[in-house]
Amino acid sequence: MFLKDKQTQDLIEIQELEALINPTHDRVQGQVQAGQNEQPPSTFSKQDLSFPSGEDLPRCWLDADYRLKAAPH
Repeated sequence: MFLKDKQTQDLIEIQELEALINPTHDRVQGQVQAGQNEQPPSTFSKQDLSFPSGEDLPRCWLDADYRLKAAPH
């Protein structure tokens, strides 16, 4: 899966999809897809990533307590 670094706008190929969707993990391994040479894996904060369209990651991927913080009905 490819995500985008919000600051650099570089595409990041995510290598650990389970860590990405697990809200108890705040960082994920990925490879920057910039330049002609393959980049070494790096660790990225999920807060710094978005979908390539610019849409933020789902809150349930970032916050384990998202249901407790939802607005009351």
